[in-house]
Amino acid sequence: KVAIKGIERELICPSCKELFTHPLILPCQHSICHKCVKEILFASEDSFADGGSESSNQSSPRMKISSSSMDRLDRFSRSGTKRNSLTPRSSLFPCPGCQRDIDLGERGINGLFRNFTLETIVERYRQAARAAIAIMCDFCKPPPQESTKSCMDCSASYCNECFKIHHPWGTVKAQHEYVGPTTNFRPKILLCPEHEMERVNMYCEICRRPVCHLCKLGGFHANHRVTTMTTAYKTLKEKLSKDIEYLISKESKVKAHITQLDLLLKETERNSENAKEAASHSFEKLSQILEEKKSAALRAIETSKNLRLEKLQAQAEEYQGLLENNGLVGYAQEVLKETDPSCFVQTAKQLHVRIQKATESLMSFKPAAEATFEDFVVDIAKQEQILGDLNFHANGPEVPEINEEQSRMYNKALISWECPGKTDSADTYVLQYHKLNREEESVTWQDIKVCSKSKVISDLDDDSSYAFRVRGCKGSICSPWSQEVTLRTPPAPVFSFLFDDKCGYNSEHLLLNPGRTSVESRAGFSLLLGSERMQVGCFTTLDYIIGDAGIAKGKHFWAFRVEAYSYLVKVGVVSSNKLQKLFHNTHDMTSPRYEQDSGHDSGSEDATFDSSQPLTLVTLGMKKFFIPTMPAAPKDPDSRIIPLPSRLGICLDCDKGKVGFYDAGCMKCLYECEVDCSGIMYPAFALMGGAAVHLEEAVTAKYDI
Repeated sequence: KVAIKGIERELICPSCKELFTHPLILPCQHSICHKCVKEILFASEDSFADGGSESSNQSSPRMKISSSSMDRLDRFSRSGTKRNSLTPRSSLFPCPGCQRDIDLGERGINGLFRNFTLETIVERYRQAARAAIAIMCDFCKPPPQESTKSCMDCSASYCNECFKIHHPWGTVKAQHEYVGPTTNFRPKILLCPEHEMERVNMYCEICRRPVCHLCKLGGFHANHRVTTMTTAYKTLKEKLSKDIEYLISKESKVKAHITQLDLLLKETERNSENAKEAASHSFEKLSQILEEKKSAALRAIETSKNLRLEKLQAQAEEYQGLLENNGLVGYAQEVLKETDPSCFVQTAKQLHVRIQKATESLMSFKPAAEATFEDFVVDIAKQEQILGDLNFHANGPEVPEINEEQSRMYNKALISWECPGKTDSADTYVLQYHKLNREEESVTWQDIKVCSKSKVISDLDDDSSYAFRVRGCKGSICSPWSQEVTLRTPPAPVFSFLFDDKCGYNSEHLLLNPGRTSVESRAGFSLLLGSERMQVGCFTTLDYIIGDAGIAKGKHFWAFRVEAYSYLVKVGVVSSNKLQKLFHNTHDMTSPRYEQDSGHDSGSEDATFDSSQPLTLVTLGMKKFFIPTMPAAPKDPDSRIIPLPSRLGICLDCDKGKVGFYDAGCMKCLYECEVDCSGIMYPAFALMGGAAVHLEEAVTAKYDI
């Protein structure tokens, strides 16, 4: 038995975050309290009426609604449940569980079932949580006695004496069902909310909800697939039991994951402290650099100030000497008092030079030093921008995305990826992959360090699926892993060949590229001349070309691409025993009703494979893949036509005598048939009108850049 106290998380309403009270089941299968549903509906209605005005308080665990809506809610509670009384203007209900808008239908809240099973479990949880709190009798005179049983028919609790009074022997009430004391009373019969008096006895597999027979006869579920309630009960209970048994059988794996999560919790705590310490160290280092720069700048300003003051002080003292009876002027005045010519001339010559310099200085006055310190202004504009953009380096490398269109599986695996921002924010990348195997309990990823945005991987197993993921790294910081991409390898080793330009090659109708990896049909004058000579019937020529290498044994795979504009292309295999017959029987009827030799209608629209055909081919064209008809296959043409894949593949198993045609993008088999492999088998192609075929290029080291 599961401990009741261990499932509290499942018993919490996603809206009010409290234990469920009368939970209702929404169409999305989430449950929500009855009161919460009404509050959300009225809040949505008020928001719609007020043009989106705010009517809720986010700080409250239970949504607050406006006074007008609360009045309507009170009137509704007093008047009881009425049909369509709670149907809002819009039937869309925002489910707080899945965050989606759910259509409640025409009946709104009245069309929702009450989740009695969940309500019972919640009640058991409440009783386990308040085992010491007794449920009192509903009929005792004050003070009430502790109840000993509850009647499910009366929806009330009784003590022994009151139960005997209200359920006397020999009356109908004596047959009522009673249980231990409880506050959870559920009806014995689940009634249909659409047809109030009808019992639900069927289960709609489309809507995944119980319905009554009236719902099936003429209601919303008339054309839905339904089953009996007993069958649905057995089926769902069996599935749920198996799933629970599977989870219980994986208890060791669950415990291992819990242990891993516990380690991650501790590691997260430890790493967060390390990150804090590293961030503090980085900012302290920045602060130290700034302090050093600050001290150097202040010292430079102080030195410049002292030097300028000295110069200005000396200049001021010099000009002080130009004043009367002071300094140089006073000295010159005293020299003028000299009467001896010889002595005067001896002194006055040098003095006159000084007076002239002082006069010139006075006429072109310029301070000896600037008072401004504009050359000492610190320009921090760039540094401010850099500091403003300062962020954790973990946000630097973007999460790369594997490009499934450029990635492909062939002889090797080519995995390509790109960054959403189209920037090289990472220095290196780490590519991980592992083979998908259902039997393995744990997954072992293989790591490859890559300096580019693509990687070629060799030695993968044939006919296997692999999961790939990648992340970018810048220094020691790595981005989160990308979304995993699953790719499948070819069903057999890749067979390499080129188009044969000798055996049966018609250079007038077909054009090969220099590398013999592409062939294109020429719908030119030769086809027009051939058609001009025809007076009756309708036939055209298929131009065949084969591979330059054959297969004698084993299992092999090759892929190619057919241009979208191609009108008619046939692809497959041909035996060496039938090559001569192939190239001497080049006329194919476009209409099987016409037989040129017999001149009459064959009466069959569907051609099938038979042993008289010189080769095994399937038809492609007009962006379609035509599955050949077999005797046991349906004759409906629409069921045999599927969209043409971007890349096609052929798998030939000579040992089993089978050939399969594949969608080479996902390695899905589209068609498989038996083939006579008595001779050497060659890849074969046939083209008519405007068409082109390109062989798949092998994955080589040149892609690993």
